[in-house]
Amino acid sequence: MPDRLHRFLFEHADVRGEVVQLDDAFAEVVRRTDHPPAVQRLIGEGLAAAALLAATLKFRGSLSLQLQSAGPLSLLLVQAGSDGSLRAMARTNGEVPADAPLDRQAAGGSLAITIDPEDAGERYQGIVDPGGGRLADALERYFRESEQLATRVWLAAGEGHAAGMLLQRLPGGEGGDADAWNRAGHLADTVTEAELRELAPGELIRRLFHEEDIRLFDPTPLRFRCRCDRRRVASMLHGLGAEEMRDILAEQGQVEVHCDFCNEPYRFDAVDIEELFADPATRAPDSPARH
Repeated sequence: MPDRLHRFLFEHADVRGEVVQLDDAFAEVVRRTDHPPAVQRLIGEGLAAAALLAATLKFRGSLSLQLQSAGPLSLLLVQAGSDGSLRAMARTNGEVPADAPLDRQAAGGSLAITIDPEDAGERYQGIVDPGGGRLADALERYFRESEQLATRVWLAAGEGHAAGMLLQRLPGGEGGDADAWNRAGHLADTVTEAELRELAPGELIRRLFHEEDIRLFDPTPLRFRCRCDRRRVASMLHGLGAEEMRDILAEQGQVEVHCDFCNEPYRFDAVDIEELFADPATRAPDSPARH
């Protein structure tokens, strides 16, 4: 089954939900890197989290989840687009302890959620202390402190699967079934990580909320896609200047750049570099750091 996100709604209550399962996108990110299992799990949880959060956008754009710290996990960056695209990268500074809370894995860190509208609209960023739990706990704190939205999040990653579930109390809704929000949370708390990763989303939703009146929407396809290309890399190299590029050529014989997200290599020889600084078209205002 291709990667999908499933939305659902409690018919007679102000509660909405999402379930996402990522096999192909998670596998594609992992196969392009050599991170240990503890970091792979964080990448998988981050991919699922970004997909869940991006699905709440009401406009075309992208969402970035960035966990940065001075601890063993120095950077986790996941980006999700409203078109269903996903990509992720991680950097480490030493061994990331497995099954440890975030305040050990990413000591002294911060978790930033950034939303970039594609057309009109201002860029938005919310920052929260990741705290001492797992990534799901940090996201719940973000919604509580930055969005003032009652939100629950469950994440799981491992054995080639990444998955997540989000429940959210609709803003301004106090009518209908007043106890539905608490009841939904208690029911969802019974889910295991294995069930979240392995059960088909429709079956998972039915098992958890079989006594509720649930409306299930058509699934949204998701996929791994990196936005890097040779032109953007060339623009970045151009910004570093001809002198630095020629110094690298003299030392290494070529300039080689690997994308941080997909690890795709881009190689430029002496002819490429001379053309780069002779061709005005390479000076287009791309943003190579964001691919």
